[in-house]
Parts: sequence; structure tokens; C-alpha cells
Amino acid sequence: MVTDTDVVVVGAGIVGMATARALLDELPDLDVVVLEKESGPAQHQTGRNSGVVHSGCYYRPGSEKAELVRDGRAELLSFVAEHGLPLAESGKVVVATRTSELGPLAEIERRARANGIATRRLSGRDLCSVEPHARGIAALEVPSAAAVDYAAVTRALVDEFRARGGVVMHHAEVTSVATAPGGLGLATTAGAVRAKWLVNCAGLQSDRLARLCGADPGVRIVPFRGEYLSLRPEAAELCRTMIYPVPDPRWPFLGVHLTRGVDGSVHAGPNAVLALGREAYERGADVTDSLELARDPGLRRLATRYWATGAAELVRSRSVGLVARELRRMVPEVRAHDLVPAGSGIRAQALRPDGTLVDDFEFAVSPRAVHVVNAPSPAATASFAIGRTVARRLSALVAS
Repeated sequence: MVTDTDVVVVGAGIVGMATARALLDELPDLDVVVLEKESGPAQHQTGRNSGVVHSGCYYRPGSEKAELVRDGRAELLSFVAEHGLPLAESGKVVVATRTSELGPLAEIERRARANGIATRRLSGRDLCSVEPHARGIAALEVPSAAAVDYAAVTRALVDEFRARGGVVMHHAEVTSVATAPGGLGLATTAGAVRAKWLVNCAGLQSDRLARLCGADPGVRIVPFRGEYLSLRPEAAELCRTMIYPVPDPRWPFLGVHLTRGVDGSVHAGPNAVLALGREAYERGADVTDSLELARDPGLRRLATRYWATGAAELVRSRSVGLVARELRRMVPEVRAHDLVPAGSGIRAQALRPDGTLVDDFEFAVSPRAVHVVNAPSPAATASFAIGRTVARRLSALVAS
């Protein structure tokens, strides 16, 4: 059987479903089908994170991240309220524990101000009034930080999309894409699909799908596994809100932190270690992915520059005690026995051939397709705005 549609969206994570929703708004006369290779939505990055709704204080003013997080966050929270989904409006603190972190903390404060985000500078004594168990020489309070259940948001998007006439096909992994008269022919594990237009929201597989479509995204996805721990219930009182370190400005990661979720549990982490497979959530390797990573010149250049940082992350990933020691910089009472395993996720991080990690969201257009090339965290927060951006770009293609 062949499925015919106007637009096919590949990927039923939150970015894919928010994009499908936006396409129904932007191009209401077109039929939209979402293809998902798993048995349900939100199986990868969307369903394997700490649920943080980012405020946008870290991002360079004027960047895609800064603007799409600002706009997407507002729409996300409106959707959550409209559908009665759980929300924890906890706020967060970014804690400096060394004098060398005061400059980067001031830069975060400057960016927050430029991005229109309310913050409050805290002394070490002020910090204790917000987070009684936290310690630092200074901190930045960000009251607007919150947490949601992104998998629940995605399921609600699926329900709404179907109610509006959209179709979601599961177990439908795209294996090839070919040009067909008036559009594209896709071979999938659920059968053939013909579409006039394609939107690539494939996350961990986005660069591969772009190449199947004949596009050169100029990057390769490198998977970084983030391993989470949780505070035992009796230790959860050590964190009232969310407690973050001042991040290393060389990396698009935020460092090991404590976040209180919508269910009241407190996650610790994640770290960031190179995964040997794009879906290697446990410590292991996918042979095909491992060989591809080993041959990647960009990854070799990155490893040459930052091998010591990578080695330190790998060692810490094997030791709960080292994670606890890192957390004690901000919350001195945390002990290794307070931490228990809580799963892992994989960040789809785009890497350029010169070894540069892509720090901003990135999109590409090819004949009959729009590709979301780089959309790791905070993409879930920005997903509704990302969807509208993609829908506008596809609308321009349709009209051309």
C-alpha cells in the first residue's frame, strides 16, 4: 500500500509534532503525515531529559536560540495551561563557587538582560535564603525557570494533530528517499509514502535523512550521552528549585546540576560523554555508528583539542562519588549514597568538519525539503517557535 500526502514530517518528538501543528496552521489546505520509526512519540531526546523549561539567559542576544526560546517558551506554557498538563514553576539559581566564575556569571546576567529575562543577583548570604542548602560566593536567580513533562506535551500534540485530521504513522523508519514526479518517494518500514514536500525533524538521524534527500547539511551529528542520577527522596529537600553551576563557555553543555521535576523528584546531572552509538543509551556501541565516528575528521579535531575534558567526563561517568563531589561545590551536604541511577539521554549535537560544535539552532533547505539540522537542548523549550519557523520556510518553498 502507498500512502499519499502533501507534506511528510519525519520524527514524532516534540519538535516534529510542534512543526506538524504549525504546518496545519500555515498551510491549512495541505494534508500532513508524520512518520515515526518507534512505537510511539517522544522516545528519544524529548522523553529522555530533565523537563526543564529554559528561560534563555545563556544565549547570545540575537541568536536563533535566544529568539526561539523566548517565543517558544511562551507558546509552550500557554499550551500546557490550555491542556491542563503538569507544570512546576520553581525558578533556578546559577551558582558561582570560584572567583574565576564571577566574570562568566556577569556575562550570563548581561545576556539575560539583553534577552528581556528578569534575574536577581545574589550574594552568598542571599543565596541561602533561596536555597538553604546551597553555598557559593555569588549567584544569579532566574525566577522564570520551570519544568514540564515533555513526553506528555508531545502526546497532547499528537492528540490535537489527529483531531485536526493529521496522520501519525508508527514503526515507519525512512530507508530511502527518491525524486518522484511532482514530489518525493519514500521507502519506509511501514510501506511506501509519496509526498510533495518533506520536513526533517529526525533529531539523532537528521543529518543522515538530509543526505538521503540529496542535501549536504555541512555537519555530522555526534551523539553525547547524558547520564542522570536522582536524589533519594529523603535527600530531595537539599534542592528546592534548580541549582546550576556557571557553565564552561567553551561547551554547549550546562554542567552537572540539580533540577526538581513536576513529580517532585530531583534529578542530578547530566554529564556529557561521547556515546558510541546514536541510540546507545546504555554503555555500549553500535558498530556502524562507532566506525562512522572514528572516521569523522571533525571529531578527531575536537578530540585533539579537548581530550583532557573528554577523559574527565568519562571518568566521572563511572563514579557516583565524583558526581557527588562536583555537586558538593554548590550543595555541600550531598553525598554519594544520596544518589541513585535515573536513566540517560543522548544529545544530537551537530559538529562541523573543522571540529567546531554548532552552538545555535540551525536549519537547511533543499529542493522539496526543510531540514532541522541542529536542535539539541533547549529545543524542547523552543519547539513551538521552531515549528513555526520551519512551517514558514516550507510555505516559502511551496509558493516558489
